[in-house]
Amino acid sequence: MEKNMKLELKRRLILGLSGLTAFAIGLAITLDPRSFYANYGIVLSPQPNLMSELRAPAANLAVLGLIILCGAFYQKLVQASALLGATVFSAFAVGRTISFVLDGWPSENILAAFAIEVLLGVLCLWVVGGNAKSAAPA
Repeated sequence: MEKNMKLELKRRLILGLSGLTAFAIGLAITLDPRSFYANYGIVLSPQPNLMSELRAPAANLAVLGLIILCGAFYQKLVQASALLGATVFSAFAVGRTISFVLDGWPSENILAAFAIEVLLGVLCLWVVGGNAKSAAPA
């Protein structure tokens, strides 16, 4: 019984961390894309079209982060939230990998973001796999 509680706590922590990460990044870009990207050494012009194109997917990321976060609090959402987290973070990692090949090697800050995305994607996949096993009929 105690082992199951520790495993459940790990799953909830992973979903909480993943959800908060996606939400915080999405919200930061939505509210102030110029400052967010300045941390990566990227200077953005304040063109309305560019700002709209950055804020819209960032708001989407923030909302997806909230859905992922819900899995940390509601047992019925664990599987869906973990699958969503794995999808979101893996998609970022795949996109960056394609960019490495097509565009060249990015800065250390971008590489750190890539590492975090890979880690969170793998951890969410672990939750998906572990939750599917525990939910399967014996």
